[in-house]
Amino acid sequence: MSFAMQDIVIGVDVGTGSARAGAFTLDGRMLAQAVHPIRLWRPRPDFAQQSSADIWSAVCRAVREVLAGRTGFRVRGIGFDATCSLVVLDAAGGPVSVSPDGEAEQDVVVWMDHRAAAEAEAINADPHEVLRHVGGRISLEMQVPKLLWLKRHLPGCWQRAAHFLDLPDFLTWRATGSLTRSLCSTVCKWTYRGEEGRWDEGFFRVIGLEDLAEESFRRIGTAILPVGAPVPGGLSPGAAAELGLPPGTPVGTSAIDAHAGGLGVIGAALDGDPPDAEALRHRLALVGGTSSCHMAVSEAPRFVPGVWGPYFSAMQPGLWLNEGGQSATGALIDHVINSHAAYPTLAEAARQAGVTVYQRLNERLDALAAPLPFPALLTEGLHVMPDFHGNRSPRADASLRGMVSGLRLSATEDDLALLYLATIQAIAYGTRHIVEVLNAEGYAIDTVLACGGGTKNPVFLREHADATGCRIVLPGEPEAILLGAAMLGAVAGNVQADLPAAMAAMSRAGGTIAPSSGPARQYHARKYAVFQQMHADQLRYRRLMSG
Repeated sequence: MSFAMQDIVIGVDVGTGSARAGAFTLDGRMLAQAVHPIRLWRPRPDFAQQSSADIWSAVCRAVREVLAGRTGFRVRGIGFDATCSLVVLDAAGGPVSVSPDGEAEQDVVVWMDHRAAAEAEAINADPHEVLRHVGGRISLEMQVPKLLWLKRHLPGCWQRAAHFLDLPDFLTWRATGSLTRSLCSTVCKWTYRGEEGRWDEGFFRVIGLEDLAEESFRRIGTAILPVGAPVPGGLSPGAAAELGLPPGTPVGTSAIDAHAGGLGVIGAALDGDPPDAEALRHRLALVGGTSSCHMAVSEAPRFVPGVWGPYFSAMQPGLWLNEGGQSATGALIDHVINSHAAYPTLAEAARQAGVTVYQRLNERLDALAAPLPFPALLTEGLHVMPDFHGNRSPRADASLRGMVSGLRLSATEDDLALLYLATIQAIAYGTRHIVEVLNAEGYAIDTVLACGGGTKNPVFLREHADATGCRIVLPGEPEAILLGAAMLGAVAGNVQADLPAAMAAMSRAGGTIAPSSGPARQYHARKYAVFQQMHADQLRYRRLMSG
């Protein structure tokens, strides 16, 4: 008796703190997942570094674990997504240190690294046409300012470097040996002109990276492939052995992690209907993790001040992408909790109760809010400006800093619960601000399709719905970022004809959170006005101090 083999696809997601792998059926049901941590070094303030070898090792462990003990399956393709970090390799593919202290294995400038502030300011001083496609100002989190920093401050690194790769493209290179790049990475983080299929030589010469132009851009990529296209050759024998997969397994051209999440949610059918162009005008994909990304797509380019894009075919083929974002969301919530005087007591109480610190805080908020008309009233006198790590969108000002108004001479667990709630609300007001500026330029966003770590927190979801006035739609597959990566493998393996077909076949909507109306909506409008005023106040403080 013979048994039919089960066809599956593998998705790999590399975040800031871990590498994850998931095995999926061809209709998007997850069969198994595994996760392994990756290291992060912070040698100095504003510096964040990783090791590409450590990342690849974690990827291999996760993929092998997700397949362990599983028989009777056939892997039709594998897809990779990752943070938009910068990897620097020599001609032999070995690491080139990006560390100011020369740590040899640390060859990755992490996306959150802010060392290139001066370089970003220098680039933004000249209003080049390229900058129209990044909301008017290039971010120091993008790769071009980081490249300029390396050239200025680590000339030995600059000279030794044979390849500069976005981390998602490093993963496909490591898997296949192919130095092709993804349209997603190069358009969104490297200023590649996707709509014209070229690098802008004049831009690189003006900003001081003329050597890249004189080399015909060989170090940053000359073969740019659409997202999900098969990478030439498939899995190499060496990588296949490390991953526990057959050589030649199709590998999809990669995506940035947030964009994989966007693929995993934005195309889901709502109310029984797949989205057409008009429906997409009403949708925003919110991918929340250490930071958050907010993605909307349109048939025509929309230039939105302070919001990245429009990027052609960077996520969905043939559509223009606008990408807003917040530099610190999950990282900010963790910081507020972990740095509070009440945290040790809270953590011990949560441990004894067998719950997470977030569950413990949510329980305290429920108890405190029991006599109130709605929980958000708990923070009527407590306000947070969430730009502790600068503002990515729509103010596009990395120099902004966090603010808190309304602290008492008390540091109990309940005080921490209230500050935690006010921080989540502030993050939600940041999302509202992004939605407002997108809608001012032709979108009509009233639906947020949310995925990522923050969406597992009911308080995060409730406050986002109420603060933005949008309904929040959760994915049927909670691990939507992994699912988006798996879609890349499905397209490369020709089990889905293209990305739109993969999105239609593999993604589905789950639960919905409706926004509150009446007094709760009016309350959030007042707190949002405070949120806006805090920004104006911070700028006023600067003017006072500079005078």
